Amino acid sequence: MAAQVSESDLIQATALKEKGNALLVQAKYSQAAEAYTEALALSPTAILYSNRAQALIKLEAYGAAILDAIEAITLDPTYIKAYYRRGSSYFALSKFKLALKDFKKAHTYAPQDADALKKYKECDKRVKEEAFLAAIETETISDQQLSTNIENIVVDLSKYDGPVLQCDAENKPVVTMEWVKTVIEHFRAQKLLHRKFVCQLLLAAKDLFMQLPSLVHIPLPTKADGSGPGTVTVCGDTHGQFYDLLNVFEIGGFPSEENPYLFNGDFVDRGSFSFENVMTLILIKLACPSALHMSRGNHETKNMNKIYGFEGEVRHKYDEVTMNLFTQVFQSLPLAAVVQNAVFVVHGGLSTQPDLTLSDITQINRLREPPESGLMSDLLWADPQPLPGRSPSKRGVGFAFGPDFTEAFLQRNNLQLLVRSHEVKDEGYVEEHGGKCITVFSAPNYCDQMGNKGAMMVISEDKEGGGEGGGGSGLVRWRFTKFDSVPHPPMPPMRYANNMMGL
Repeated sequence: MAAQVSESDLIQATALKEKGNALLVQAKYSQAAEAYTEALALSPTAILYSNRAQALIKLEAYGAAILDAIEAITLDPTYIKAYYRRGSSYFALSKFKLALKDFKKAHTYAPQDADALKKYKECDKRVKEEAFLAAIETETISDQQLSTNIENIVVDLSKYDGPVLQCDAENKPVVTMEWVKTVIEHFRAQKLLHRKFVCQLLLAAKDLFMQLPSLVHIPLPTKADGSGPGTVTVCGDTHGQFYDLLNVFEIGGFPSEENPYLFNGDFVDRGSFSFENVMTLILIKLACPSALHMSRGNHETKNMNKIYGFEGEVRHKYDEVTMNLFTQVFQSLPLAAVVQNAVFVVHGGLSTQPDLTLSDITQINRLREPPESGLMSDLLWADPQPLPGRSPSKRGVGFAFGPDFTEAFLQRNNLQLLVRSHEVKDEGYVEEHGGKCITVFSAPNYCDQMGNKGAMMVISEDKEGGGEGGGGSGLVRWRFTKFDSVPHPPMPPMRYANNMMGL
């Protein structure tokens, strides 16, 4: 039997629920979740659990949202919204069969509800599509065959007025920084590269990334004047925010051998200029490999691209062949980097497997989609937590790791600092685990609604001893540059996303 709730507690819980609802509308999801948590402590109801689940979904904490939806269903097995919340969380985690069961349940309890029926049909379509694709999956054609097919594409210059890609005697793309800047201006004007050139460039990018190890070592460059070591700039998630990416280069300088950047995953999805965003990074990498480095994020994966917009965007702007090439490029991306033998940079975080070493990461077979669990999955999905030990991730994938894991990993591998991305932060960055774990996020006003700043982290030689914010004697120092979002053309985020994510 449920505990009796006093009238005063009920009044207070109702006020907190209304506060949470208002914060949810204002896109202040963390504060909304906190308000619902306070209300639940006073009067646990299915509505409050379901509402908090919605806030957690917006925070991409799908695992925690599923637990709240389960609590709501336990309290009220006929509460339709709780099935919606759990179904949408399962859908976001690509667990389509589980999502289908929840949307079917919602439709059963509300057969006249048009929205419930729509969600059920959409999810059923996805389950059948997945089964069909698995049934017809065949070997892909060879790179040589694909390259020949691409060569045969005709560029009609009477209809195409964009930059033209030149190739050398071996038919390899010739990419210079001058040409890259021309393409960037073409993108800025909301124009596309010809499909033939995009495919040629993606094949070249795949070849380049395939030559790299799973763990890349990046030294500090030599300054242009030869006076000593320069800097490496680390950027976190950019999520298709192409115009904010251009602003990063305005602030930090355009990438070059003397001014290299490391982009730490999640170049695509959510933002509706993901093609332009990731293509710009790839072009710079092709023009000058030491000027720009790229590591894979959890959104450089098939499942995420299907749900959060990149696949829809590429199919809209190009076709399925182009999307397949992007998938191959993403599978060839390195998984992590070490800057100046001191700073370990990875998209998600650390695996909680014992005695993890850099050598373990180097030996990962990364040329695939990440498995649901294990070292590769952890590197892309993990998050830090304040308490020692490990806990199931709020995301529903992998684990959260405590400061003891960070400290042990750094000591075991003779490193100074862990840098990761993967989470939006109000100021664009945050320091945790006694300053040994830093999150950098570079998509300001994330999804045009979060109001956060973006940040980049500039790593340099530590001549004085003790990194900025890091404490103690070390090999490197670091500083942060924060920035606000800039205007972009009137194309909303998630424009090309699966419409299920409108839940």
